[in-house]
Amino acid sequence: MPEVSALRKHPCPECGGDAEWNAAKQALACPFCGTLVPWSEGGTPLGTAIVEHDLAQALAESTTAQPGAQTEKKSVKCESCQAISVFDAERVAQRCDFCGSPAIMPFADLHDTLTPESLLPVVIASTQVRDQLRTWYASRWFAPDKLKRTALTDTLQGVYLPYWTFDAKVDATWTAQSGYHYYVTEEVRDSEGRTQTRQVQKTRWEDSAGQLSHFFDDELVPGTVGVHLKLLRKVEPFPTTSELKPYDPAYVRGWTVERYQVDLQQAAATSQTQMDATVYQLCDRQVPGDTHRNLQVASDYQARTFKHILVPIWLVSYNYGAKSFQVVVNGHTGKIAGEHPLSWIKITLAIIAAIVLILLLMALANR
Repeated sequence: MPEVSALRKHPCPECGGDAEWNAAKQALACPFCGTLVPWSEGGTPLGTAIVEHDLAQALAESTTAQPGAQTEKKSVKCESCQAISVFDAERVAQRCDFCGSPAIMPFADLHDTLTPESLLPVVIASTQVRDQLRTWYASRWFAPDKLKRTALTDTLQGVYLPYWTFDAKVDATWTAQSGYHYYVTEEVRDSEGRTQTRQVQKTRWEDSAGQLSHFFDDELVPGTVGVHLKLLRKVEPFPTTSELKPYDPAYVRGWTVERYQVDLQQAAATSQTQMDATVYQLCDRQVPGDTHRNLQVASDYQARTFKHILVPIWLVSYNYGAKSFQVVVNGHTGKIAGEHPLSWIKITLAIIAAIVLILLLMALANR
């Protein structure tokens, strides 16, 4: 389960409140008095450069495959979901963003195992997200009415999730058997013994081969296990290629930052599987003919690089009965995906209504 962290206080010059990143204003702002807090972009030691790391070298150097993995960490493990969470010292009443259990620890006691290098700034404000959530809940026909009324927008949390991105150039060759349809006329006898003709489809098989060159740019692999993967995949993509910014602490003030729980080796293997599937699909489209079979693909990957980034989501986690559910909103595009409980009363009534409608239609058809 995930580890998460929050940054130290950044005081407002007017009232002393803790400034947070304001998505609507794209600036640090005090949530109490609205004052914009000055800051300078580029606080990362890497300056303004977003670095692509050589994947083969990083995998070969097991002790340095994840930069900064030398230091120890102290953390509090969630009793419910086993997430390891770290929050500002003054946020003693904060609960785990992923399941609601208490977890407290000053950020100063934590040394990250993996320093973020770049991120995708959040641009969707919380007010807009709350409106989206109310609309989304209202459109869930089979959700309990109680859930629709509450909409749970008060549990909304802004979270920066860790992601890996992978680049690679691939040269692939493929072989297959292409099938070409043709038709022959056959004579058959019907039930009364009369001769009839019909067209019968046949397939002619021929060997075929080809090659493919493709470049993968920022193939995404989540580094989180706290947010449900199926929901993340539904709110992707995150436009990392053109919109990434060098990491600066100002971007994540007031946000929870989840720490990597999927290491480079795991992420690289996942990206390889994803790329192989894409290459297979691209080769599949190249095969000529009306159909094909026995497609075999051989791929050669070169110039493989990676980087680790943070992407923003808005997250609602809640329990209903004995089950937990999540709703995820892409903090950059606003795309939403979620889970919700089902009202079996509504489902039963819908089934009964459908049966009654079918019976009525059948009765009308028999008149």
